[in-house]
Amino acid sequence: MRRVLFLVVWLAAAAAGAADNVLLIQMQPGGGYLVWHTEGESRLSDDEAMALEVTARPEGGAEMQTSAGPARAYETSDGVTIRLSAAQDDKALLIDRDNCGHIRLWHAAGATNLPEDQITDIVMSAQPGGGKRLTVGRYHVKAFITRLGVTATLWLAPAR
Repeated sequence: MRRVLFLVVWLAAAAAGAADNVLLIQMQPGGGYLVWHTEGESRLSDDEAMALEVTARPEGGAEMQTSAGPARAYETSDGVTIRLSAAQDDKALLIDRDNCGHIRLWHAAGATNLPEDQITDIVMSAQPGGGKRLTVGRYHVKAFITRLGVTATLWLAPAR
């Protein structure tokens, strides 16, 4: 029984620590950063995201009803962005694809919100194969340069 209880507590702690553990940071032309999150309140299936992706236009594709409410896809220099007009906070999703073509959705709003000076430290540490591990606030961070910007993997630093 103790083992089962331990396993349940461990799984819950691991799930809580894994929430929003990767960020995509994009430098903006006028300065500052746009930060995308691996997790957010808006949820779309891969099928919904792909259906929206094919309708994307620079001025916005046709509005479609999705499980997250009305959505419209926009073609941008970074790829396809989905706008969700009915979402409370997480009003945009960025479509990314891995080398195998699998869809990954980046969320405009998430749980990890770092100040701009910490984001700058992360961006400055990024390397194509992964930069040096940093400690930023309460997180350890490893940053990678990717085609869409800097991806930063975060995990909680042990308490001192």
